[in-house]
Amino acid sequence: MADVSWLSRSALLLGDEGIQKLQGKHVLVIGLGGVGSFAAEFICRSGVGEMTIVDGDVVDPTNRNRQLPALATNHGVGKAKIMQERLMAINPELTLHVIDTFLTPEKCREILEEKFDYVMDCIDSVMPKITLLSKALEKHIPIVSSMGAGGKLDPTRLRIALLPDTYQCVFASYVRKRLNKLVGADKIKAVFSTEQMDKNSMIMTDGSNFKRSAYGTASYLPAAFGGACASVVIRDLLGLPIEMAERPLRISHKTLAKKKAKKG
Repeated sequence: MADVSWLSRSALLLGDEGIQKLQGKHVLVIGLGGVGSFAAEFICRSGVGEMTIVDGDVVDPTNRNRQLPALATNHGVGKAKIMQERLMAINPELTLHVIDTFLTPEKCREILEEKFDYVMDCIDSVMPKITLLSKALEKHIPIVSSMGAGGKLDPTRLRIALLPDTYQCVFASYVRKRLNKLVGADKIKAVFSTEQMDKNSMIMTDGSNFKRSAYGTASYLPAAFGGACASVVIRDLLGLPIEMAERPLRISHKTLAKKKAKKG
């Protein structure tokens, strides 16, 4: 029998039954950067009994402003390895599977052959994200997906919505367009921000790992995204309500008008 005494404060809120339910769940977290590292830790600290974490990247000095694994003492060390040690130190009884590799379409299919109760998508590159979301949809696995945290400063502008209802997020727009023909895409829960992105903070990258550009990031905002993503997973697993944002009618009308104009 697992020792859950360390979760006594959580039990006050979720009840003993809630804690036991989470102990029997398996959550997949893909991407252990600014969003995913915090999200994974929040899932672990919630008492989820089994986790799989995926990331093939290593700590870089530029990660230290926002990523949980990144320290001045571990540059070049794999993020998955660091998070493995951290999660097991939080809960030594956690059943943890570590996949220290970048997500390719082939690897994505292989990973999703396993049974998961929830998928947490914390990837910040469009094509790997599309691959993961499409495969998870095929497997009918519940998903929460983090949208763009770069170029933004205000955590109070974060929202949770079904993917088609996201708005004022360029990254979410890219994802929507590529998934809008897939069956079930309207069931993906997304965490996004309505804050306008500071385009002046963008830099071009070398294009490795499907990422051609990056935006400036505040220390706290990716963690806020991670917390919101983790909250969706935990509440869904426990059958608790989640207030979902809806796309404002004025934005819907603008989009519809543009489509009509193109057809005309």
